[in-house]
Amino acid sequence: MNSMDQEVIKQVVEFLEDRKAEDIVALDLRELANIADYFIIATGANKPHLKALHDGLQRLFKDAGFRGYHKAGVPESGWMIMDYQGVMVHIFERELREFYDLEQLWKDAPKVQLQDS
Repeated sequence: MNSMDQEVIKQVVEFLEDRKAEDIVALDLRELANIADYFIIATGANKPHLKALHDGLQRLFKDAGFRGYHKAGVPESGWMIMDYQGVMVHIFERELREFYDLEQLWKDAPKVQLQDS
């Protein structure tokens, strides 16, 4: 993992933890897929919480100087994605996270060790 990826993952995970996102997981997809190098998956409590997480991540990327990120989805959909140079952040409502079950879909992907909680 290069230092830029480490820094993006660290900042995103810290932000999500600080804002009470739940069940945060980071997966290393570099050997398995070409759609992203890493997935960060987190659950928000409800649509307003998803919006707050999404808006906050946009500010984080902008303030940290992470240029060129992309986003898809709206809070009302229950699933939003932000992608920054191969680090794809998925924020779900619980029901949709369980339905799409990305961890099972990518079960062969190693988990990235997150900082000690």
